[in-house]
Amino acid sequence: MQPYSKACEKNKEPILAILKLAFADVARVLEIGSGSGQHAVHFAPALPHLIWQTSDVSVNHSGMQYWLDAFPAPNLLPPLSLDISEPWQITQYDGIFTANTLHIVNSQLVEAFFEKVNRFLAQNGTLCIYGPFNYNGQFTSDSNAEFDQWLKVKDSTRGIRDFEWICQLAADAGLELITDHEMPANNRLLEFIKRN
Repeated sequence: MQPYSKACEKNKEPILAILKLAFADVARVLEIGSGSGQHAVHFAPALPHLIWQTSDVSVNHSGMQYWLDAFPAPNLLPPLSLDISEPWQITQYDGIFTANTLHIVNSQLVEAFFEKVNRFLAQNGTLCIYGPFNYNGQFTSDSNAEFDQWLKVKDSTRGIRDFEWICQLAADAGLELITDHEMPANNRLLEFIKRN
């Protein structure tokens, strides 16, 4: 069965508008947690100057492949099997993108995510993270607070992450915050550059 994410369909154009600028000089992008694959099939043909590498845990590959088969692009690659909790056998990329992932994994895996970004993002590479964030420990909307509660009911280790903590983890991984983009539906897109 072909998976479908309503959120992906709603946010793909605003995200793409940012990625066209953020990834303007990028040659190879690794998407971490490609999920259904809807973002990938939309972004890759709109960014023909780069190679878009999908990835996710293996259980999500078959559903993603439906989208990749339905909307092929010459610069869109089939998914790699990547789990943040496991070692990765991949090369470096000069761009990394992830959407709506950091709030659905536990805090240890968020830390592991940045350790892997430090290892696999090339110097002067760009990292873009899309999703909801808290600021100064506060939710930015009632809907985000409700979403956080919903996440924690399913798994107490999930939840919307603090912007300041994410930026500290990024700094520890050699990343500098370039822009905190405001996005629709109380989301953000954080754009980082790896300086060292």
